[in-house]
Amino acid sequence: MTGFILALLAALIAGVGARDQAIVAAMAERQGPRPAALLAALLCAALSAWAAGWAGTISAPLLAPAALRWLVVLAAGLAALELLLLRPGRKPAEPTASLGAFVIVLLAQQLTDAARLLIFALAATSTVPALATLGGMLGGCLTVVTGWSAGAALSDWPLGKLRRILGCGLILMALLLALQLAL
Repeated sequence: MTGFILALLAALIAGVGARDQAIVAAMAERQGPRPAALLAALLCAALSAWAAGWAGTISAPLLAPAALRWLVVLAAGLAALELLLLRPGRKPAEPTASLGAFVIVLLAQQLTDAARLLIFALAATSTVPALATLGGMLGGCLTVVTGWSAGAALSDWPLGKLRRILGCGLILMALLLALQLAL
């Protein structure tokens, strides 16, 4: 159950103002809250989290236990850098009305973001990787639902400041984990 909660929180933290949330909000702003766009975004979030969890599950037996713990430190550090260095996702200049293009762009963004990296690391280190994957799926789905329901209002939120605060917290967590592993 711990893997579920950690992956859920990791996906939510890394998803604040992320590119996928911004593109879903832009689509909802431009076309209104279309249920088909929400369903597509939810399927993309679930599929990308499943892929990250699956990759973590098959990678776990290939790594030594110490390497698995360092994987979590590395994932947390990289996620923190993404939160600190990348600005909140901007609204695309001309979001397309095509649901197919929306799915392709959204899935590509989600497969390469910090949230999926954290899900990968947590699934690899979890005793029950399926629960960590499920937590990541739920966190990713909640992130896109927030973007879809907020629409244009998402750009009014103080996402930059929030991302920096969360990034500092993740850096601190990564440093504490690294210190614990080094001692």
